[in-house]
Amino acid sequence: MTTTARPVRKRPARTGRRRARFSAVRDAFGPLTAWLGRPLASFHLVLAVFGLLTAIGLVMVASASPIVSLQQHDGSTAYALFKKQLAFALLGLLVFWIGLRVPLQRIRALSTPFVAVCILMLMTVLVVHTNLRGFIPIGPLAFQPVELAKLALALWGAHVLVKKKALLRQYRHLLVPVVPVGLLLLTLVILQPDLGSTVTLGVVLIALLWFIGAPIRLFAAILVGALVAGIVLSIGASYRSGRVSAFFNPGADPTLSYQALQAKYALADGGLFGQGLGQGAAKYGYLPAVHTDFIFALIGEELGFVGCLLVLGLFAMVVVVGLRIAMRNIDPWIKVVSGTLTVWLVTQAMINIGYVIGLIPVTGIPLPMISYGGTSLVITMLVFGILANCARHEPESVAALRTQGPGRFGRLLHLPAPNVYQPPVRRKPSRPSTPPRGAGRPGGTGGGRSAGQPQTEERRKATRSTTGDRRRAALRGSEERWSPGRYGSTRATGRSAEGGGR
Repeated sequence: MTTTARPVRKRPARTGRRRARFSAVRDAFGPLTAWLGRPLASFHLVLAVFGLLTAIGLVMVASASPIVSLQQHDGSTAYALFKKQLAFALLGLLVFWIGLRVPLQRIRALSTPFVAVCILMLMTVLVVHTNLRGFIPIGPLAFQPVELAKLALALWGAHVLVKKKALLRQYRHLLVPVVPVGLLLLTLVILQPDLGSTVTLGVVLIALLWFIGAPIRLFAAILVGALVAGIVLSIGASYRSGRVSAFFNPGADPTLSYQALQAKYALADGGLFGQGLGQGAAKYGYLPAVHTDFIFALIGEELGFVGCLLVLGLFAMVVVVGLRIAMRNIDPWIKVVSGTLTVWLVTQAMINIGYVIGLIPVTGIPLPMISYGGTSLVITMLVFGILANCARHEPESVAALRTQGPGRFGRLLHLPAPNVYQPPVRRKPSRPSTPPRGAGRPGGTGGGRSAGQPQTEERRKATRSTTGDRRRAALRGSEERWSPGRYGSTRATGRSAEGGGR
């Protein structure tokens, strides 16, 4: 029985099509890739995201605050809160410029007294009792020191951990003193009490340990401890336990879940493109704290799903730019600071958006750069200034700014050229000199090191002479054993072939 082989069907080659598609995509993103490869691309991206978030925040506060302003000022003015937010934004621009212009070496040097001042201010909050919980009154204004404590912990913690980089394999150097100081700050914030700020402060501490390269098992222990602490704090106060129960069972008590349900209604009314700027109904008393903690719900109602995507895209750009700055820098302190500040801002935004859309219980954390609040806005602008300063310290940016000049933006703001990173000089361990063999032995004239030095020199000379004699004897022996060579010379006995002496 004969079998015939079936003809093999050849599949059409798709290599050419794939290459054509890849080249088309590469050509489409070619200009963007070329622009991102420029030296100051990260710096310009930080400025763009910062400007867009500032503009969106001011517009949404102007849209959300008129009703609250009329209620607080007895109907005299509808834009009192917006004017105050605009004044804080102007102050924040000044702080942004300071964070951009001050050398990073000086900021790092001032981080230690910065943390000490924040600890004193948090203690003052516990002593001074005001109507606003967690604030220190300064004339007609009020200041929230916990926002400043987050930045101080990020700067100082990165300084300490980078300084002890060679010793971080030992847990006592990895944890002390950063973790005890962080726990002290957390304790002072919990005693206010302010659970939302406690969570973000803990995120800063965890981000420091992550970017410095702490082992994974340490984060497992931190996760267990955070879960236990969260459960204890949730059931420790009645309003916190009410929020948790309203999250898991919204229909049990409509009064506890009222705010979360109204936020969902506002998002549902917005649809795809929203009802129009200023046309939302949630700000007319339906949604409490619509201009602060729940301003994202008003964005969804007035600007729709497109407006929400714009805000989410801007915070996604914060992630990309912040981690890009951390990866492109060679200074380890800038790496840790950039990554930590980025995680802090984005995590705070995700927590706020998460409880607005109903993914987590309500915690009362403002949306960075957008929610109403002077302290949060000014400190967040300072954070963006420091991130922009870190972007100017990328190696390519430093080379471009020092060779080609500061550029238009640098001349406008009078920005100095960034310094070239100089790695710290590693000191070689000093090896103790070995004392002479005769030092300290009995029998010497002085019984000490000076008496043993001549003996040591004599021994060295004797050793050298003995070694030389051995080498000469070995050389003679090899000449005597040498056999007749290729050219028929006589036996080598220490004399030449002519009979003459050597």
